[in-house]
Amino acid sequence: MRVAISGSSGLIGTALSESLEADGHEVLRLVRRPTAGAGEIPWNPSVGDVDPALLEGLDAVVNLSGAGIGDHRWTKAYKETLRNSRIRTTAILANALARLDDPPRVFLSASGVNYYGMDRGAEVLTEDSEPGQGFLPQLCQDWEAATDTAKAAGIAVCHTRFGLALDRRGGSLGQMLPVFRAGLGGPLAGGHQYWSFISMPDVVAALRFLIEQPGSVGIYNLTSPEPVTNGEFTRVLAHQLRRPAILPVPTVALRVALGEIAATIAGSLRMVPTRLVAAGFEFRHPTARSAIAAALEA
Repeated sequence: MRVAISGSSGLIGTALSESLEADGHEVLRLVRRPTAGAGEIPWNPSVGDVDPALLEGLDAVVNLSGAGIGDHRWTKAYKETLRNSRIRTTAILANALARLDDPPRVFLSASGVNYYGMDRGAEVLTEDSEPGQGFLPQLCQDWEAATDTAKAAGIAVCHTRFGLALDRRGGSLGQMLPVFRAGLGGPLAGGHQYWSFISMPDVVAALRFLIEQPGSVGIYNLTSPEPVTNGEFTRVLAHQLRRPAILPVPTVALRVALGEIAATIAGSLRMVPTRLVAAGFEFRHPTARSAIAAALEA
């Protein structure tokens, strides 16, 4: 297969690229810097610049672009960065694919857990659940809508709503590990909120499943089938690190330290991957215990 990936230097993009290349597939990375070889495609989303001719004849395109949700406080300027890095880049890529003579069979475009809101309690959230309200839910809805031109051109579009992808090198788990290894970890905001997680090997396997499985189209929750509360996640992580987890972080402390971003940590979203399971995908690490172990052993 020939697969183009935007956001290929991120945690998920790197892992997916390595997996595809290890199996002999050709990966073309969309890059914003000068290209370093035949395996890279130059583009500049800030000015709407991508050469459609370089996208001809691909089997699949995977769009993972987007500034980090938790990288900065949500100032007005950074919120605009979050929107542009998702909606503008996705629309540019979708428009380019729609103009191709030989378009890809499938276009996988990232979305996020916060499509469903910031806090839905213990409600089980499937792909058919209603969206939430607020900045992030609206961002996710607009992000998904930015692929409409590709859909109209007959390309199968898959929206992958990612949960917390567990990787010791970065993301939420990467930020937690130094604290827990120092014996300073504990439940966040009471620990009663559900965290929808997924191991990195399962992220990669699920993306490849959607690329390779004929008929893949529509919304897919990329999360473990067994979400757990933050308190349970904390206990499992501490146990595997052989450290205590007795220092809780109250909600008010999160708000002081993180501002508006704190709602993404304190809120409860209990997602399940109904459509992936129905399509026949099998998780290697369905539980928090196995997913955390896989991340620590990677």
